[in-house]
Amino acid sequence: MFNSVNRNPFNQKIESAVSTGQENKRQQQNDQEQEKRHLDDNDKDEVQITSRPVLSEDDIMYLTNEYISKLKSEYSDNDKILAKLNKFLSKFDVKKFMKNNPNMTASEFNMIMYNETSNLIK
Repeated sequence: MFNSVNRNPFNQKIESAVSTGQENKRQQQNDQEQEKRHLDDNDKDEVQITSRPVLSEDDIMYLTNEYISKLKSEYSDNDKILAKLNKFLSKFDVKKFMKNNPNMTASEFNMIMYNETSNLIK
């Protein structure tokens, strides 16, 4: 009785579970390769949603003046801080600032300017 279980009475190919697992693995790899090729082909159409334009010299100068004027209005009663802010603004070099912080966006500008002026208002 058990001998008939091991025999193949229909002479057909018997697939084991191992071979189907390997086929599934190959199919997944093929799918991943096709998806990768598809994504590589679409790189030309890629759009970066989160990117913002890089600031120019004029933009940085304008934003610096606005930032310093806001600080001046906040600390209008403290003459020492106002003097430090005026000195900072008069010595501010846009080209040097851009060289130290290349490809800066507006949000990065605010963080950098906060770091630059935080010691002035203490």
